[in-house]
Amino acid sequence: MDRRGFFALGGAGALYCTLAATGNIGSDPKQTRKAVAAADKAASKVRRPRRIALDPRDRDRFPTPDPQPGGQVREYWVQARSTMWDWAPSGRDEWMNAPIPAKKRKRQFRAFTYQLFSPGFVRALAPATMPGPTLHAEVGDTIVVHLRNADRHFNQAITMHPHGVRYTPDYDGSYFGPFTRVGGFIAPGEEFTYTWECPPDSVGVWPYHDHGPNHTLNTFRGLFGAIVIREKGAKAPDVEEIVWFHSLGPEVTGLNRVLHCINGYAYAGNTPTFRAKVGQDVAFHVIGGNNDFHTFHIHGHRWKDNGGQLNTDTPTVGPFETITARFVEDNPGRWMYHCHVMSHQDAGMAGWYIVDPA
Repeated sequence: MDRRGFFALGGAGALYCTLAATGNIGSDPKQTRKAVAAADKAASKVRRPRRIALDPRDRDRFPTPDPQPGGQVREYWVQARSTMWDWAPSGRDEWMNAPIPAKKRKRQFRAFTYQLFSPGFVRALAPATMPGPTLHAEVGDTIVVHLRNADRHFNQAITMHPHGVRYTPDYDGSYFGPFTRVGGFIAPGEEFTYTWECPPDSVGVWPYHDHGPNHTLNTFRGLFGAIVIREKGAKAPDVEEIVWFHSLGPEVTGLNRVLHCINGYAYAGNTPTFRAKVGQDVAFHVIGGNNDFHTFHIHGHRWKDNGGQLNTDTPTVGPFETITARFVEDNPGRWMYHCHVMSHQDAGMAGWYIVDPA
């Protein structure tokens, strides 16, 4: 199948199954699985566009940036690969003190993840996770990411597309059909190095994700992560957590329902249990990772909104937006954090926050 066939059939299949799963669930898991299989098959046959810009003159047109004076190169080696994932490894919902009505084999599915490696991809520095490794930098730095596509299961090109930073078209990390540039198509077995700048207006917490030919499915499968950029010399919080509110739908898990997840897991006792001590500076960076709007609520706590003006305890976060809950901890105990969209919390989007005395 050529690229035209992919967009006419496979691309439409991917869009259909995603919308069916997250919007109307589709009521027919078999049809969803067929659509996903068709999209994956089509995506695996997409070939590198012939018009990828490799003209040597582009070195002058789109030069690779260096850090600003006083800045550093923040270098990362990240591998993308598929892995089997269990969205509720404990088999229980601790909040309801009840077993999850799904056997282990029904809880496992094939995810697609980014994984942090040592320089030169010598060894893994951490397990494959959702979200992938958090990239840190300060204003004036450049972030250099060596991305390797090590996956052989899905056999598809992938990328890494950042939000919040400055980059040239070569480092956009997006597949644009015949207009794709060198960073927009990393085939299985290939590597590519992205370089992104961190100007003053990059301060904040931003998502990154796959933007290859099958980006919707593969992002939903787990190809996402976060970038944290601070002012030069700014102190990091004592406790800093990345909290992804996202879903695992039938197009990913093969189930006939949507799981609303936090960092790849569903239901308290499986979702992350965060910890802090009284007196610590605490920051939760919450990113919306699917098609829904969510709200972030921590029992027993309040903080200033993103504008720093109003007190809040249930702010809204939209698709690929970030909100930050930052406060000095003063309330010990076991607390719940969750999305306050009731159907989301009941479908797994809840967890524990434990505060110890000083």
